[in-house]
Amino acid sequence: MTVIDELVSANADYAKSFDKGDLPLPPARRTAIVVCMDARIDPAKALGLQEGDAHVIRNAGGRVVEALRSLAISQHLLGTEEVAVIHHTGCGMMTFTDDDIRKQLKEQRGAIADHVAFLPFADLEQSVRDDITIYQQSPLVRHDIPVRGFVYEVETGALREVA
Repeated sequence: MTVIDELVSANADYAKSFDKGDLPLPPARRTAIVVCMDARIDPAKALGLQEGDAHVIRNAGGRVVEALRSLAISQHLLGTEEVAVIHHTGCGMMTFTDDDIRKQLKEQRGAIADHVAFLPFADLEQSVRDDITIYQQSPLVRHDIPVRGFVYEVETGALREVA
């Protein structure tokens, strides 16, 4: 059995007792959260969220530039009124450069990725501040709502505010 087969089986069990099919489309807590896709982070547990509470937008590094499209939809069509940007300690995005991954892709896959910004970073707190700046400079998102930046500590589960 593959891992995907296991996931499908787990979903069948989940669906048997699923009772939240009537949740409204807009998130109840009117919040969007941009967070890294790292498997060590469970945003619902870490932030006390239930199904239907918030839009959780995940990508490598929790980078805002990749989330702008989703944030615009979340805010303008679905009414979110706050944004949290969350990066984390021990992030894999701090372990390489664009040149490193481009070289690997070329050597291993024959893929030319010179046009792709993979968005690695060397300074964790600065990456959060940079993402808040990117948000503030985007014409796609609201600038009349709270936008705050945090670092999640994978070692302790604690969240600390940076920006």
